[in-house]
Amino acid sequence: MSKILELKSIYAGYKDDIILNDVSLEILDDDFIGIIGPNGGGKTTLLRVILGLIKPFKGTIEYFGDSNIDRNNKIGFLPQINQIDNKFPVSVYDVVLSGLIYNNGFYYKHSKKDKQKAKETLQKLGICDLKERHIGELSGGQMQKVLLARAIVSSPRLLILDEPNTFVDNKFEGELYEILVQLNKDMGIIIVSHDIGTISTYIKTIACVNRGLHYHKSNKITEQQLASYNCPIKLITHGEVPHTVLKKHNH
Repeated sequence: MSKILELKSIYAGYKDDIILNDVSLEILDDDFIGIIGPNGGGKTTLLRVILGLIKPFKGTIEYFGDSNIDRNNKIGFLPQINQIDNKFPVSVYDVVLSGLIYNNGFYYKHSKKDKQKAKETLQKLGICDLKERHIGELSGGQMQKVLLARAIVSSPRLLILDEPNTFVDNKFEGELYEILVQLNKDMGIIIVSHDIGTISTYIKTIACVNRGLHYHKSNKITEQQLASYNCPIKLITHGEVPHTVLKKHNH
């Protein structure tokens, strides 16, 4: 499999605060990586470095493939749904079409090919019936599908998802992961989540991010490893009533 990008000894953060310390990671085009770690440990900073939103203090990030293709077309990004202003007066179709702006510049008038690509992406995710709907009328699950369509409409080599199960119901969550499994046949995927109990069914490998990065070439990770990396996560078990398993204590 070919390499999409490589981080080499990255140190990054904000002003004088170093969040990531000597982080290295290789991402291939068939990867499906689950990123876990504590709040403030550097998960968001890592995504921003990969997306080119911040420059590392030290270290390098190298992108592979066609040098004529802009980085923004190589990487699709699905943000947390609570970062989206659903009061903005725009339709579902326009949101998906906006995923092709990087191809042409902000004031470009989209071609028939662009419009056809947007329609095909809506069909692929089963949301053609929402095409003319205002985004403020969508449920959480519908909104996530629309944002996912926007992220993949340019056929990126890498798809990044930041806590995609936030503010969506369990039914959509399962449907989303099944969609990602299919998309992984055509692109690498990175997903940030606190819920390893759910994502471990779908991901291939795990990266624990807590200032540093500990990479596991497996979708299984032991309690001892999590403790040593100080990576608190949510554990889920199956039962009649949904519940979270807490660490054993003496109280």
